[in-house]
Amino acid sequence: MKRFTTIFSMVLITMLSVALVSCDEDAEVAATLNGTWQGNVYVSSRYNDREYKASESKVQFNSGYNSGDGYWVDYYSNAPYDYQASHITWQVRNSNIYIHFIEENTDIVIYNYSLSDDRLSGYIRTNTGKDLTITLYHTYSPNWNDYNYNNYYSDGYYGYAKSRSAVKSESRPQRFFAE
Repeated sequence: MKRFTTIFSMVLITMLSVALVSCDEDAEVAATLNGTWQGNVYVSSRYNDREYKASESKVQFNSGYNSGDGYWVDYYSNAPYDYQASHITWQVRNSNIYIHFIEENTDIVIYNYSLSDDRLSGYIRTNTGKDLTITLYHTYSPNWNDYNYNNYYSDGYYGYAKSRSAVKSESRPQRFFAE
């Protein structure tokens, strides 16, 4: 009986250690997202009753445990402005990536996606209910530094530029996701 109790205790300890040490999948996704991603997200903007299509988008995810902040920049080649930038907050919940655009006060969800260290592809659902495809490529990560080579360290992130104007512009381009 003592031998059975010892074996049972060892099996129970092994099972509990495996069950309690497992990693949170949402935290793993958030850690992989950390950095800058670039690609065509089929974003457009409306300005002065005209629509302009972005030629490229860059998304910076600054990671916490399973959420963070960052920015989303859409670049235009045929618009009266070169780019449109927005601050974002994001969260990974139930394997979906929820992104909130702070300036526009809009939300999107990236779902049913495939994520690797260098590529994110899947679908976006907008707050209007549109479902669109997304493909982004990982172009920078703070984990890709050069290990202080030649006593030089740079993580490539410089922060946001603050506006010099105290007056807010009323006519800001309005971002939307095209079909």
